[in-house]
Amino acid sequence: MPARLAPYLLAAPLALVFLAFFLVPMVLVVVVSVFNYEAYQILIPDFTFQNYDDVFSSGVTYETYLHTAKFCVIVWLITLVLGFTIAYFLAFHIHSLTMQITLFLICTIPFWTSNVIRMISWIPLLGRNGLVNRALMSAGVVEEPQEWLLYSDFSVILGFVHLYTLFMIVPIFNSMMRIDRSLLEAAYDAGASGWQTLWNVIIPLAKPGIAIGSIFVLTIVMGDFVTVNVLGGGQIASVGKAIWTELSYLQFPPAAANAIVLLGVVILLILALMRIVDIRKEL
Repeated sequence: MPARLAPYLLAAPLALVFLAFFLVPMVLVVVVSVFNYEAYQILIPDFTFQNYDDVFSSGVTYETYLHTAKFCVIVWLITLVLGFTIAYFLAFHIHSLTMQITLFLICTIPFWTSNVIRMISWIPLLGRNGLVNRALMSAGVVEEPQEWLLYSDFSVILGFVHLYTLFMIVPIFNSMMRIDRSLLEAAYDAGASGWQTLWNVIIPLAKPGIAIGSIFVLTIVMGDFVTVNVLGGGQIASVGKAIWTELSYLQFPPAAANAIVLLGVVILLILALMRIVDIRKEL
């Protein structure tokens, strides 16, 4: 076997998996997105851009994307602060590997159950007669139950933060563990304060991890519909939920068109982040 073929043969299994489970399904989605449909006929093989025209000409689409973008920005900021703080604590204040592993396992305990169960668990806490409202009324903070705690933007954002903070912690922690500790000692020897070391040494070197964590959180939030459906009570709009609703009504062509548009937005977002930070250093 020629030596020049060896790299291609080594990459062939992963390439076949990528082809079978990503490229082929995406091609099928693109094909379905240009089909026609009627109320009593799900798919009509026909080449039309009407589904895309409906997506871009509807004001509801732009409102839905703006609402989803609001979720993305808020959740990204909260998970970034929490993820960076927890990763910093684990990387620079916990020196025992055993303790680091233990704390990571504690963080992963919620992932031992399904997303739906974890979301439903918030309902008895945040509901009108839930534990939070009872505690607030018992403490005299409020006089009546607070309706905004559940089935609102607040509860959806809380659910997102609960689900996806770990996706921010892990890559940032991985970047921080690669930082040469002698650089921190040199910064302190040069008279830098703790905040100056954090801002000028740790954050720049942790940027690849921040970018990877941001990609994870933003892309997952943009397509999430389970959290929005459960904690939004059917009253909150998002792009993922719009696609899920169209699928539930067997409107596959418009759902496929919406999915392709969402994929395009996600790809542009990832390209923008990769232009800002070279995440190849982390891979």
